[in-house]
Amino acid sequence: MSVVYWTSMRCKVGESLLSKLDTLMCRAGIEKIDFSQKYVAIKIHFGEPGNLAFLRPNFAKTVADRVKALGGLPFLTDCNTLYVGRRNNALVHLDAALENGYSPLSTGCQNIIADGIKGLDEIEAPVPNGVFCQTAKIGRAIMDADVFISLNHFKGHEGSGFGGAIKNIGMGSGSRAGKMVMHNDGKPAVNTSACKGCRICTKYCNQKAILFDEEKKAHIDQELCVGCGRCIGACIYHAVSNNSGTSSTKLGYKMAEYAAAVLNGRPNFHINIINHVSPYCDCHGENDAAIVPDIGIFASFDPVALDKACIDKVNAATALAGSLLSERAHTGDHFTDIHPSTDWRAQIMHAEKIGLGSSAYELQEI
Repeated sequence: MSVVYWTSMRCKVGESLLSKLDTLMCRAGIEKIDFSQKYVAIKIHFGEPGNLAFLRPNFAKTVADRVKALGGLPFLTDCNTLYVGRRNNALVHLDAALENGYSPLSTGCQNIIADGIKGLDEIEAPVPNGVFCQTAKIGRAIMDADVFISLNHFKGHEGSGFGGAIKNIGMGSGSRAGKMVMHNDGKPAVNTSACKGCRICTKYCNQKAILFDEEKKAHIDQELCVGCGRCIGACIYHAVSNNSGTSSTKLGYKMAEYAAAVLNGRPNFHINIINHVSPYCDCHGENDAAIVPDIGIFASFDPVALDKACIDKVNAATALAGSLLSERAHTGDHFTDIHPSTDWRAQIMHAEKIGLGSSAYELQEI
């Protein structure tokens, strides 16, 4: 049974969330890692400009400062996106990071886009116990690091049910070609009776796969579509969903395998922050209202146990009035209530199967 440490968002007078994060990391055992003169990749999501739910850079500075205090050489990193947006090449990606407050002045370390200017700089790494992927295309700078730390905003996700450590490590560390591999098994479809012909979905499709008929109803060209799922979250009328029950499941499996490739053979440590729990990914250029109250900060050497503990904490929380969750049926499984066609369990189940970690955990509050 893996140990997951956590602390609430409550702070006494004279105490801050940043000092609590630092204490949590130390109590969770980050000092057991040999950081001396080691390059340390801190995997972050810089946030799509316009989205305000992403993690503040103050959290990243706290992690980087602790790494430096232990003798390490930290850098913040992410890979370019597959879809249209302001993070699909390194130049606009770095601009987005700076716009959202991530700079060497605010975090104390450099931003490095791991798969290069065009998303082509990758290493094909072996996947231990891989079932669907024997190798994984990972951003080179991430694979060049001696130590890997994931700093994750825990939230909902239209394609994988939830986004935590497994997704940030697996999907986030994949080069653009790697993201294509993970996405290309399942593809969405349009319920034309619900489609209003607003064309919002077309703004998010990098493949130009969304077409409209004479009745102004959207249709997805399955040959052009790569299955990234952005149109699912973009549709305000919920007219787009996974085309088959295996789509999100396969995506979850592959993300777990990519995460295994990233972590294989080197020290790693993981932090999930449950605040501003939006129903959709931070990849959106906007964020919906939080579905549950802020819960806390969690840390573990086991990314699977970490994500499962966070899932359980979110599911135990009360839905916030006025949120998307408050409008849905309440089954006790918040992530399924929000994304009923998405199987969030696939990540956890397959990650445990291939030896990435354990879903059984002991929770210790700091």
